[in-house]
Amino acid sequence: MDKELRFLSKNDPILGQIIKKVPPIEKHKATNYFEALLESIVSQQLSVKAADTIWSRFLALLPGKRVIPEEVWKIDDQKIRDAGISWQKVSYIKDLAKKTMESGILFEQFEIMTDEEIITELVKVKGIGRWTAEMFLMFAMDRPDVFSYGDLGLRRAIEKAYKLRHEPTQEEAEKIAQKWKPYRTIACRYLWRSLELS
Repeated sequence: MDKELRFLSKNDPILGQIIKKVPPIEKHKATNYFEALLESIVSQQLSVKAADTIWSRFLALLPGKRVIPEEVWKIDDQKIRDAGISWQKVSYIKDLAKKTMESGILFEQFEIMTDEEIITELVKVKGIGRWTAEMFLMFAMDRPDVFSYGDLGLRRAIEKAYKLRHEPTQEEAEKIAQKWKPYRTIACRYLWRSLELS
C-alpha cells in the first residue's frame, strides 16, 4: 500500500475499510488536454457505453484522428451532429476549438497554475461548468487534492459509507473530506468505486 493510501486509511478508518475492499485504482494523466476536455464535453450526461460509441464516431471525422483545435474547427457542424452529438454540444465543441486557437485557454500554462485558476479558465468555455472542470483536474491532470461536491455519485457514496440519514450538505461533505487532505482526489476515486460494491 502506498503512502497516500496509508495516510487516508489512518486518518479515516471508514475510508480505510473501502480501500481494503476496492481493487487498486490506476491513475492516468492525459497527454492532450484539449482532447481530454473535448471528450468530457461529448460524454456529458451519457452512459459510458454511449459516450464511447459517439466519441469513436467523432474521432473518425478527424484526419488521422488528430485531435487538434484547427482540425476540429474545420469539421462541418452537420457532420458532428450526424455522429450523434446534440446541436448544443456542437456549439460547445466549436467554442472550445476557437478559444484554444485564439489562446483563450492556455493549456501549456496549466502545469504552473493552481486548481482554482484552472477552473476559472475552463468555465469561460461554453458548456463547461465547475463540475466538468473539477473532473478534468482529477482525471486528465491527475491533480491529487480535488473534491467535487457537485458530483451526485460522490454525495451518494459519502451518504452510504458514513451511514448518513440523508445526502450530505456541502458543509457536512467538506468536513468529512478535510480528513483526506492533501489526497482528496484519491479518496473520491475510492468512494466512487465503493458504489460498485454490494
